[in-house]
Amino acid sequence: MHQALSVSELNNYLRELLETNPILSDVWVEGEISEFKRHAASGHCYFSIKDAEALLRAVMWRSAAARLSTLPRPGEAVLVHGYVSIYPQRGDLQLYADMLLPAGVGMLHARYEELKARLAAEGLFNLDRKRPLPARPGRIGIVTGPQSAALHDMLTVLGRRCPLVEVLVAPCLVQGERAPESIVAALTSLFQAGVDVIIVARGGGSLEDLWSFNDEAVARAVFASPVPVITGVGHETDTTIVDLVADLRAPTPSAAAELVVPDMPELVAEVASARARLDAAVGASLALHRDRVVEAIRLVERHAPLRRLDRERQQVDDLVRRLEHSVHAAVQLRGVALAGLTGRLQILSPHATLARGYAVVRRTDTGRVLTDPLQAPPATPLTITLRDGELHATVDKAGSQ
Repeated sequence: MHQALSVSELNNYLRELLETNPILSDVWVEGEISEFKRHAASGHCYFSIKDAEALLRAVMWRSAAARLSTLPRPGEAVLVHGYVSIYPQRGDLQLYADMLLPAGVGMLHARYEELKARLAAEGLFNLDRKRPLPARPGRIGIVTGPQSAALHDMLTVLGRRCPLVEVLVAPCLVQGERAPESIVAALTSLFQAGVDVIIVARGGGSLEDLWSFNDEAVARAVFASPVPVITGVGHETDTTIVDLVADLRAPTPSAAAELVVPDMPELVAEVASARARLDAAVGASLALHRDRVVEAIRLVERHAPLRRLDRERQQVDDLVRRLEHSVHAAVQLRGVALAGLTGRLQILSPHATLARGYAVVRRTDTGRVLTDPLQAPPATPLTITLRDGELHATVDKAGSQ
């Protein structure tokens, strides 16, 4: 006999079984609303879902109920998503709902709305995290079907608008059960390839055809991209979860290619305009600096050592000329004075005296000039100097005057 369980132990055991069941932990239930009530204080909603044969109690917490545009009324057919568990205190089996939609939307749309609400609550769609596309991408990555018309259209647009850009294509499945895994792998390969921006695209189709782009793994891969992502999935009226996560949504693949690169003629015109502005700025700068250089040259020339040397050399020449003039005048003056002295000397010169008929008498033996006859006794040899020569004589007789 097994050991008996308490009521709470049994209820908790049942709750654990229900909440770990893969079907009951993520289930959609279709039925008719019954006994809908919203608690005024807490904001939680309590209701039942029933069909012709059964009834299931349900609860929706205030945070989930806040996302409802309108509250359902009893009798309305609805599609409810949540998990099944048990309320241990009363042993009630309940559906803990996190989404409630009109029954006519279909299961795919319901799953879309449920994932959209959950990812929005996590902030994956927040506008403040969206990045601008690079203005001049050098390398563009494309995630799409390898043989698709969408790829052909995008390559045509990119080649026409900006043929210099490098394009890396990461081919993938865009439809079917394996498509989400393939898209994530293609994105991951581009993350490692060093692209500047990524285009995720495919052509139009039904909700089922585009369902791979409503996959949670694909949405989270786009959210994790290190570079901006632009989507071009389906037609303009199609909006997928990936479109909401991406940094920018284009209405079509071709439009995504148009947005991701600049138009070459516009780029050429922009470069030409920038060059004209640069030439004008350089010209103005050169003119300004040329004027400054000319002024500096004038200033240097005004204070240049060579200019000063030229002026001082001219001053030296003037001083030399003045000195030469002064010397010449002094020489002339001295010449006149010398001439006067010469005349006076000539007058006083013995030769001048001799020229007038006088003679100089010297004793031959001593060379002494005689001025007194007594200086030459008889027999004294004499030398008599005349103007034109000398005479030699002997004193015969000496006497005073």
